[in-house]
Amino acid sequence: MAITADTVKKLRDKTNAGMMDCKRALEESQGDLEKAIEILRKRGLDIAAKKSSRATKEGVVGAYIHSNKKVGVLIEVGCESDFVAKNDQFQELVRDLTLQIASAVPRYVSRDDIPAEIVEREKAIYSAQVTGKPANVLEKIVSGKLEKFFKDVCLVDQPFVKDDKRTINDVIKEHIATLGENIVVRRFLRYQVGEEL
Repeated sequence: MAITADTVKKLRDKTNAGMMDCKRALEESQGDLEKAIEILRKRGLDIAAKKSSRATKEGVVGAYIHSNKKVGVLIEVGCESDFVAKNDQFQELVRDLTLQIASAVPRYVSRDDIPAEIVEREKAIYSAQVTGKPANVLEKIVSGKLEKFFKDVCLVDQPFVKDDKRTINDVIKEHIATLGENIVVRRFLRYQVGEEL
């Protein structure tokens, strides 16, 4: 099947991927736009994994104040170059992250940031909630509840508020693939009127 320039442009507009990457994905999917998007997303995750160890010495501090003036967010997001830090797509990602934090109220960036005693406390609570089950079943139930806890309190594990089929980690990886640099959420603060820190 011949791939037209118009089809490549449609795919590029939907994914922000490079022209040749779009053409190759369309050839591989035999012109199926949805399959090509999936191919590009999978490749993007591969690219993100390869770039995850690279240093992120540039970046921005983003801020968001909700219209009711009762919730505010500060976030530091790192990238590899000043060029990407000034890029509109990167700025939009930072904005989306501040909105996510304002609405979904995570407490940590990732699982690695949760103190071990809090994880152990949660495990003990979940174990106490389930009684009379064999050890292997108990372990699976506790593990499942712990995963839900991580999705509630860890920014990168949360479903994206604009598209709950993707996690924040997925969104960040897609931006890494598109922008060609490692991107890291370093830290954030969320303030709400009347809430203790």
